[in-house]
Amino acid sequence: MMSSYADMLDLAFRGLVAAKINPISALETAQFLALAELDGLPSHGLARVSQYAAHARSGRIELNAKPKVRTFKTAAALVDAGEGLAFPALRYGTDLSVNLASKNGIGLVAITNSHHFGVAGHFVEAAARAGYISLLFGNTPAAMPMAGGKRAIFGTNPLAAAFPIANKNPLVIDMSLSAVARGKLMVAAKKGESIPEGWALTADGIPTTDPNAGLKGLMVPLGGDKGALLALIVELLVVGLSGSHFSYEADSFFDAKGNRPRIGQLLITIDPHLAGQKVYASRLRDFINMLSTDKGVRLPGERRFKQRANALVSGVEISNVLIQEIHDGISREWK
Repeated sequence: MMSSYADMLDLAFRGLVAAKINPISALETAQFLALAELDGLPSHGLARVSQYAAHARSGRIELNAKPKVRTFKTAAALVDAGEGLAFPALRYGTDLSVNLASKNGIGLVAITNSHHFGVAGHFVEAAARAGYISLLFGNTPAAMPMAGGKRAIFGTNPLAAAFPIANKNPLVIDMSLSAVARGKLMVAAKKGESIPEGWALTADGIPTTDPNAGLKGLMVPLGGDKGALLALIVELLVVGLSGSHFSYEADSFFDAKGNRPRIGQLLITIDPHLAGQKVYASRLRDFINMLSTDKGVRLPGERRFKQRANALVSGVEISNVLIQEIHDGISREWK
């Protein structure tokens, strides 16, 4: 059925609160899940409600966690997510990194004891709309092997970057370091669909088109060994600066039971005016003008913003199966 942003926000919020997640954390999480649906990214949308609720019921997250600063330096801070859902900590950390960058030219915020943080691009987009260059790195439960290996060591370890453009939408680059985001396998599994070969491997390292086998096996790194090495860079940056779990120490998000993942994220926010107040804007304008001469070029984030604008008007098609799944969870919790 077609659902508006308000409909999706309400449904996600009720699904999370029913699992005893505190209302503030539930609301901030639901906002980002509904926004993912608007952006045409259902793998990070309402499909995550039941997953987070299952983690809440099995003790994999702290229900009443509040992000707090553990360590503070002039232009850097360590934020503890308190083993709760990641979205409140990422929202807090984004605001803090922008504040630090406004005072010092750069702001670095590491987040520890965290959880799945959805669409990385949403947080860097927010900083870019405030006028700052923004980078975000995160590790996730192990799903990919090291170059030459066959054992899951790294997560899909997403990264995102955003660059502000005066009076326009920012450039937003957002990717996981696997061939595709692992959430796409989850969506395919829920729909009973197959996946293209080249996305995932079985636990024995054999290419598969079965999303369930892929979820139990390995994700294929983006670009082969180069993707694995980029994942290594993200892993060492995030864990080294936050003290969070390595990917191989965190149980899968796709299992209801397991440990508290305690993974990490790293935000770097930069004042773009190092070379002068007008230099950054002038150079970006020249680059955008050059790209516009190459017919067919699409700016990073452009499709997402167009999708969002259309969805805000016409709504988003949400499967009845998914809606019923969330309603069933709500009913179960309140019996």
